Amino acid sequence: MRIDTDKCQACGACHTICVTDAISHDDGFGEIDADLCVECYVCLRSGICPSAAFVAEPLAWPRILRHTFSAVQPVQSGSGLIDGRGTAEMKTNDVSGRYGPGEVGFTVDVGRPGLGATFADVERIAMAVAAAGAVMVTGNPVTGLMTDPATGAFRDDVKGERVLSCVLEFKTDEADALAVVETLRRVADEVDTVFSVGCIARCRDDGTDPARELLDGAGVFRRPNGKTNIGLGRADPA
Repeated sequence: MRIDTDKCQACGACHTICVTDAISHDDGFGEIDADLCVECYVCLRSGICPSAAFVAEPLAWPRILRHTFSAVQPVQSGSGLIDGRGTAEMKTNDVSGRYGPGEVGFTVDVGRPGLGATFADVERIAMAVAAAGAVMVTGNPVTGLMTDPATGAFRDDVKGERVLSCVLEFKTDEADALAVVETLRRVADEVDTVFSVGCIARCRDDGTDPARELLDGAGVFRRPNGKTNIGLGRADPA
């Protein structure tokens, strides 16, 4: 994204909607910090500029990742590596069976709200939990950017890209789940962003909830969520 300086009136109206504070008005005209901009296009689509000074420029790889992960509408990257920001994650487990008995699933939503994150920071989280026994979920667009999902290592060409948010998705055996939780606590102080964690487990035959036991035992604050799509995650009939 750029600002057409011939059109910009330096009114400052766009400052209130830029989610990463990438816009400034120095020297009497608008400017966008290319490092902070996540190509979400909120400034353009909002119509807040009275002179229509925002211009969407063609995005090449790897910068296209910023738009793919940060836009507030589904987009296609065309790279074959990713398809939008994320997956249905835990919400369709009744259909997908992604997380089975004896497993604990995790999602780590990095960068929200309004801070953003680089893939270098996402890699740091991924590599830390992988070392603690986590297995990355295939089919997730973030996993698709890794050179080695077993270690959580990312492609070198994407690490410098900043996105508004993205979702790491992985799972572990019940025995390794506490180590992953403790690892997430530690790595939270090592990255220049924020993240929230989702956790899922199938109830045992006796009705007990392994995820609840894990988080309560670790003293982790949680918000219980029984959401399920009751079959809505099933593929459309051919």
